[in-house]
Amino acid sequence: MEIRERQWSPNQRARQEQIIEAAMEILARDGLAACTARAVAEAGPLTKSAIHYYFDDMDEIIDAAMARHMSGCLDRIAEASSRHDSPLDRFWAAVQAYLEIFARRPNAAFLWFSYWVDVGQKGRMEPIDRMHQAMIGVLRDLLAGIPVDDAPARAHALFSYLLGTLMQQAVRPLPFAELRPQIATVCGLDPALSTGGAGRRRQR
Repeated sequence: MEIRERQWSPNQRARQEQIIEAAMEILARDGLAACTARAVAEAGPLTKSAIHYYFDDMDEIIDAAMARHMSGCLDRIAEASSRHDSPLDRFWAAVQAYLEIFARRPNAAFLWFSYWVDVGQKGRMEPIDRMHQAMIGVLRDLLAGIPVDDAPARAHALFSYLLGTLMQQAVRPLPFAELRPQIATVCGLDPALSTGGAGRRRQR
C-alpha cells in the first residue's frame, strides 16, 4: 500500500516520517500485534488523530515501516557484497549478510512471518510481494554474475530456501559453513566452491 497521494508540505512529510519511524521501532522491538495507533502515538510526538490524518489506517503505516526495514536490509546486503571482487565471493557475502541480519535479531524472522500471515489473511499480498521481488532481484543479479544456469529460477528457489532457513535458524541455529553446501546445491553451484574462506576483499 502506498502512502496516500496528496500535496504534502515539507513539515507534513516530516510528520509522516516520524510516524513511520515510530512504527519501525515498535515492530522491531515488540512485534506486529503491538503496533497500534495508540502505541505509535505514544512512541512519537503526534496524537492518534494526527496519525489518522496522515494515513488511511494502520495497515498503511505498517506497510511503509516494513518496506523501510526491507530497504535497510538490502542496503546492508549490498554493502557486504561490495567488499569483494569476485562475483562468487560477492554472492556468498550477500547471503551470509542476509542470514546474519536475522541471527542478530531473532525476533525479526517472526515479525516477517507474522506480517506475511497478516497481509495474506487480509487478501492484500501486493506489499510483501513487492518486498520479496526486490530481494529475489538482488539474488538473481548476484547469481547471474557468477554465472549460473537460469539465474531467475535459481533466485526464486534460493529465496524460498532462505525463508525456511530463517525459521530454522531462529529455533536451532546452524553455523553458516553447514548451510553453504545446501545453498550451493539450490543454486547449481559447484559444491567444491561452497567451502573455504571469504575470498579476496576489494582494496579500498
